[in-house]
Amino acid sequence: MTETIQLGEISILVTRKAIKNVHLSVHPPDGRVTLAAPTGTRLEVARAYAISKLGWIRQQQETLSNQARETPRQFIERESHYLWGRRHLLTVVERDITPVVTLDHKRITLTVRPGSDHDKRAEVMHAWHKSLLHQVVPSIIGKWEPKLGVKVSAYFLQRMKTKWGSCNHEAGHIRLNTELVKKPRDLLEYVVVHEMVHLLEPTHSERFLAILGEHYPTWREARAELNELPLTAEVWGE
Repeated sequence: MTETIQLGEISILVTRKAIKNVHLSVHPPDGRVTLAAPTGTRLEVARAYAISKLGWIRQQQETLSNQARETPRQFIERESHYLWGRRHLLTVVERDITPVVTLDHKRITLTVRPGSDHDKRAEVMHAWHKSLLHQVVPSIIGKWEPKLGVKVSAYFLQRMKTKWGSCNHEAGHIRLNTELVKKPRDLLEYVVVHEMVHLLEPTHSERFLAILGEHYPTWREARAELNELPLTAEVWGE
């Protein structure tokens, strides 16, 4: 059961879970606010808690609204593109060959057929991003499977508008946002570990946080860094 608390212009979605403490969260990109409370918590109690944190909520929302935005990529000459947290300049070459992307130091070269439009260039770059992730994700999963005592039956890469990753607990699948290729590799590892822990505990419960904290003690710093990096034009949440 979910309920909503309205504090002026701020709406707070309230859920009750089998947890010990209240968890108040302000989510990127748009500053959506949620409050998870222990089962049996009265709405008035949750409301009083939210009011006590109103200044913090507004501060978090302001930080998000001021956050750097990465403008939509046009896939044109000398445009900036990020790869593993580092900025690269794009070179576009038009040749009548199968489209390809190559990387040389700080330059990304996108070779496309003459007359290729924006959508085609974006498609070629996205396929390249997926190939780069496929080169590193299996080794991260392989590293953490014995540590966590879980088995990932399959992983998938896709564009995701609201999450960095997701987990199908029953099927043993994890999904990763292809935008992660633009972030430092340690943040990709954090998201993979986060989703793998969901194979042990499907919700963000106290048990989930305990397992994550035991195996990845710097998860809070990683999450904060992930959400402080420039957001894309479509803006992504955690």
